[in-house]
Amino acid sequence: MNFTKTTEQDSNYNHLEKMTVSELLTNINSEDKTVALAVEKAIPQIEILVNQIVQKLEKGGRLFYIGAGTSGRLGILDASECPPTFGVSYDLVIGLIAGGDSAIRKAVEFAEDSTTQGWKDLQNYNISEKDVVIGIAASGTTPYVISALKNCNKNQIITGCITSNHNSPLSQTAQYPVEVIVGPEFVTGSSRMKAGTAQKMTLNMITTTTMIKLEKVKGNKMVDMQLSNNKLVNRGIKMIMSELNISQKEAQNLLDKYKNVRTAIQHYNNGN
Repeated sequence: MNFTKTTEQDSNYNHLEKMTVSELLTNINSEDKTVALAVEKAIPQIEILVNQIVQKLEKGGRLFYIGAGTSGRLGILDASECPPTFGVSYDLVIGLIAGGDSAIRKAVEFAEDSTTQGWKDLQNYNISEKDVVIGIAASGTTPYVISALKNCNKNQIITGCITSNHNSPLSQTAQYPVEVIVGPEFVTGSSRMKAGTAQKMTLNMITTTTMIKLEKVKGNKMVDMQLSNNKLVNRGIKMIMSELNISQKEAQNLLDKYKNVRTAIQHYNNGN
């Protein structure tokens, strides 16, 4: 197999310690500007994966992210933002990280090297062929992630991945690989930088597009968002005012009564 880890190749910059703060920031930013273009090239792969996710979730399935280190944290971040943004259950999109929840804040040594724990972690959620599992690993070589996907494949569970190396072992394992090739990092091997940014952008695209196709957005508004703080309550009131062309007081009364923007609009339109 022809496989080169571009994420581990030497930075295009050297003698970083001799650069001024301005030079460091400018050069990092120059590298970051290339990430969106790399993601753009992967859109056809992302589209195929999203279509699979939508089909499974429409039939009652779930979406799992599994990763180690930065990759695991980004999956958990994206999963945790779906319920407040789209009003879905916390059981719909689930993020798992090597080493367990304690690894979110503090690295757990060698957790990513386990070839058995990833599948065990998925089994704790009674994973089945109804679900989709996306492995996230910038390197594309993380044993915890690859072994989990191999077991998913054996059990007829759809698998995808997000990686920043072409033709990696992870890409070879996933049924629907997404490869966002960002090239060498500013600090050699520091894949929390461009690769991590690429992962965040890709995850945003996957869940946002999926939730829109699951009708969790109306027009361009988050009508199913959880009203968990004053900012979101005020946003909800403005949505209702705009949609129904009514006063702020009327909109507030509707939201107070129904506790959900979509429900408030529906009841108003139905004359209830």
